[in-house]
Amino acid sequence: MSDLTRLTAADLAGKLAAGEVSSVEATQAHLDRIAAVDGDVHAFLHVSDHALDVAADIDRRRAGGEQLGGLAGVPLAIKDVLVTTDMPSTSGSKILEGYMSPYDATVVARARAAGLVPLGKTNMDEFAMGSSTEHSAYGPTHNPWDLDRIPGGSGGGSAAAVAAFEAPIALGSDTGGSIRQPAHVTGTVGMKPTYGGVSRFGAIALASSLDQVGPVSRTVLDSALLHDVIGGHDPHDSTSLTDAWPSFAAAAREGATGEVLKGLKVGVIAELPDSGFQPGVSASFRAALAAMEAAGAEIVEVSAPHFEYGVAAYYLILPAEASSNLAKFDSVRFGMRVNVPGGTVEDVMAATRDAGFGDEVKRRVILGTYALSAGYYDAYYGSAQKVRTLIQRDFDEAFARVDVIATPSAPTTAFKLGEKVDDPIQMYLNDVTTIPVNLAGVPGISIPSGLAEEDGLPVGIQFIAPAREDARLYRVGAAVETLLVDRWGGPLLDRAPVLGGTR
Repeated sequence: MSDLTRLTAADLAGKLAAGEVSSVEATQAHLDRIAAVDGDVHAFLHVSDHALDVAADIDRRRAGGEQLGGLAGVPLAIKDVLVTTDMPSTSGSKILEGYMSPYDATVVARARAAGLVPLGKTNMDEFAMGSSTEHSAYGPTHNPWDLDRIPGGSGGGSAAAVAAFEAPIALGSDTGGSIRQPAHVTGTVGMKPTYGGVSRFGAIALASSLDQVGPVSRTVLDSALLHDVIGGHDPHDSTSLTDAWPSFAAAAREGATGEVLKGLKVGVIAELPDSGFQPGVSASFRAALAAMEAAGAEIVEVSAPHFEYGVAAYYLILPAEASSNLAKFDSVRFGMRVNVPGGTVEDVMAATRDAGFGDEVKRRVILGTYALSAGYYDAYYGSAQKVRTLIQRDFDEAFARVDVIATPSAPTTAFKLGEKVDDPIQMYLNDVTTIPVNLAGVPGISIPSGLAEEDGLPVGIQFIAPAREDARLYRVGAAVETLLVDRWGGPLLDRAPVLGGTR
């Protein structure tokens, strides 16, 4: 494997800017890596036919003296929930097989304008409904740490691509943990920005009040660099914040010094008992907190009494919004059409949706339609929104006392493929710590915290900050990353056996 694929995005960008390597060389190295390992990992649904042409154009522009963005020439993987003009956009669904968008998602357009090189589209649970990437219509993605295990979901493809060194950075989306939970189980970094901080225009909608696009990477700095490219106001997105954002990369570099930990107040939720977590996950979480405390942080217990209702509220709000958003896939306006000889429009619509949607999508659409139906709206959807408000208040009260809140990023390490696919409740509980972040619209980041003792698989720690304080997360995340990498003696991914390391 070429050493270029082992470089962080920041280091690769530095070599590109210094003329030590060309974008064509970097892109070819990653394409070769994809060709070598993706048959086993299945992180990609589509590999770009134009990547080398884009890279060559970047090299020509750089050689001509043009001032380019800091990540110009760096390869990028794109979750298939984001539409692209030059590659199919399926959202992991058969109903959109082969669909070509007439426009790019805003984050994709911004990445292209900054000179990043799209490598391809990554696999995902269909319409982002899932926690294991087993609900893709195009087959599951495998965890690079253990090919018999899940890479998380719904964005397992992006996380696996980054973990397997098929791409240095990737774009993902997070509706209830779909960036952070895959990061947890693959030993990568996943950032869910403040709601409205990154445009959703061109992201195929699941639940519009919860969806958020964000970066996937191997380091906190790399996530910050990509966040700087894709963030900011977009007039095409009615929920886009008009805030002027600071440099997230500068925040990450500041945090890497470790000084931010001195006097930092870190909240730990009293109502989050160890009983629901794998012992190795809890042990890794406690060890990370102890390391932070030794570095000068103050650990403070905070109360969030309504978090326990988050999963239940989420699985009413999300299906209700998904039921509405997916109504457009009706055999008339978008996607596939199943012809029914002599049938009515309704017959064709029913046949198309039956053939085009997978079981998990059908389950959630049916649940959401029921929750929105006359006579049940207030009892289900309305009540869930009230719980959402209570969770937001829990966050407000906690952040009056602490700078950030810390939790395990997920309850377990990566489970075996097929182990929970037929048990929706157990699958949904994978997002117990990530869901409240989306319900409240605040930012959250997952960074690797170690390996679980019982199975040697990656574990993540999640940090949560108040809305609009994404830079705070990058400072804290980078500080903890530096602290823990020093303790491990190198990046965690260097110890993944499937990738050539030893645990």
